[in-house]
Amino acid sequence: MTQYIHAAILGIVQGIAEFLPISSSAHLLIFGALLNPSDGTEMPTESTTMMIALHFGTLLSILVVYRRDLLPVIRNVRLLSLIVLATIPVGLVGLLFRDQVETVFNTPLLAGEALIVTAVFLLVGRHLQHRQDQSSKLGAVSAGLIGVFQAIAVIPGISRSGSTIAAGLSCGLSREEAARFSFLIAIPAIAGVSVVQAKAFVTGDAPVDTNLWPVVLGTAIAFVVGVAALSWLLRIVTSDRLHWFAGYCLLAGVATIAWQLIAANPESPEHRYVEPAAAIQQFTD
Repeated sequence: MTQYIHAAILGIVQGIAEFLPISSSAHLLIFGALLNPSDGTEMPTESTTMMIALHFGTLLSILVVYRRDLLPVIRNVRLLSLIVLATIPVGLVGLLFRDQVETVFNTPLLAGEALIVTAVFLLVGRHLQHRQDQSSKLGAVSAGLIGVFQAIAVIPGISRSGSTIAAGLSCGLSREEAARFSFLIAIPAIAGVSVVQAKAFVTGDAPVDTNLWPVVLGTAIAFVVGVAALSWLLRIVTSDRLHWFAGYCLLAGVATIAWQLIAANPESPEHRYVEPAAAIQQFTD
């Protein structure tokens, strides 16, 4: 029962945070640390199968929301080439530095710090946006810059959608075009993440989950929530309210840092609490 609760929570977190500018990787990392029991039992938060499935669910969300744009994109050689150009930086980072990024940045403390960086990106992007006339056309330079920010977003806590949309607005793109290009380049990026993660199955570094029902549940929830979150985000971007999420990222980052610092000091009075994973286990037993 606990696995299904964890899978449902992860599906909701992935569906919301993949598209809203609050970093899905940071939230999965933070919720993973909160939910996983300390007795070494592997839960869905540690499963490679679950991580691939969650990304697949949100990838389907993009394909559904942008289904009318996909065929014209394939026929538009110029736009397709710009998508490829913007995908190159994240592809290089994923292939060359993935292990280093996961080793160095894969902690809740650094994810909290990176969430604060995301807040800065959102605020600076809006400031620069209002200094532009928003009449610029998407070109190689702007696509390359957006691609660089997408590559930076491999760090947990740096929002992919927030950083790429902010970069597009800073280049003078309209809010609609910045959001559209951000999620078009997310298709190969998310698909690439899934392929890289799937290599663990081929090399034998990760086993395939024998109990796939929690994985199916997490995927379905990530897809449904993702469609709703992406549709909502597009309305937020159009109404020029993307910067509202800067406040959330700042608060979440500060709270995560405080939690990690308290947890690192067992003698602190604030450290005396029941682990969330243990509380859930007691509730479901």
